[in-house]
Amino acid sequence: MAQKALAAAADNPGYPTTLGLPESRQAVVDWLGRRHGVTGLGIDGVLPLIGSKEFIASAAVHLGIGAGDLVVWPRLAYPTYEVGTALAGARGLATDSLTAIGPETPALMWINSPSNPTGKVLPIDHLRKVVEWCRERGTLLISDECYLECSWEEPRPVSLLHPDVCGGSHEGILTVHSLSKRSNLAGYRCAFVAGDPKVVAELLAVRKNLGLQMPGPQQLAMIAALDDDAHVLEQHARYAARRAKLKEALLSAGFRVDDSEASLYLWTTRDDADGDCWDLVSWFADRGILVAPGSFYGPAGQRHVRIAFTATDERVDAAVARLT
Repeated sequence: MAQKALAAAADNPGYPTTLGLPESRQAVVDWLGRRHGVTGLGIDGVLPLIGSKEFIASAAVHLGIGAGDLVVWPRLAYPTYEVGTALAGARGLATDSLTAIGPETPALMWINSPSNPTGKVLPIDHLRKVVEWCRERGTLLISDECYLECSWEEPRPVSLLHPDVCGGSHEGILTVHSLSKRSNLAGYRCAFVAGDPKVVAELLAVRKNLGLQMPGPQQLAMIAALDDDAHVLEQHARYAARRAKLKEALLSAGFRVDDSEASLYLWTTRDDADGDCWDLVSWFADRGILVAPGSFYGPAGQRHVRIAFTATDERVDAAVARLT
């Protein structure tokens, strides 16, 4: 469906606009409303991205955040939040505690639910508290929600734009979404940011001068993917089966799985393991299984590894056999 839309739009030699097609932005509005209960969002609150990573890395720079400003991100996190802070020349703090921030007002706070690497889901009460805290201080809050539809256990993830979280107002908040996970379209580089129209307008004013434009064919492919829920349900079932087999095998091999309620990973450790995550990396490598060291995501991950279930069914079955 997305492939057909992309192919049909291949004869598209003109410049696309950074703002994106009204139809592609409306598809985002419709999807967030239909699948995630978001209300009050218009197409002026949506901006296409060339994949979500480029936005996460560049948002601070594009918003004029720099020397002397503070950026906060989760203590266990995808490293691009820190990279983007460094590119802006701002100061960074990795913490999950609002009290640990102290009296200072951050210019930008990132949250990530469901989390990469842990798969942890932040409950509604916590999200609401973070929104209120940031609004009281004038801190821009951006939620990385790229795994929003990759949910397996309670609590279920909720978008920051849901009225139960934001009170029906999108002021001071943005969310980042991607088709890479939900639709398995990583190579298409289809993503978008949605939320406060004033902040979206600030981003647009900078990005249109940098040539950051989602190509026209990809925009039409994004419409096709967002309008279709059937393929998401099919892929969800496929990943759920892989996850269940892999989790059971890890538990039988003496591992513990922490958090991991959502996302495409299992965050695991073994209580009797000696040393740190690199010993676990070696243990898995000896069995022909590649895992990511938890320390890659921050010091708090020193004793865990991240195991993805994005490999083929055949490869997942092979890993299960080696574990059991």
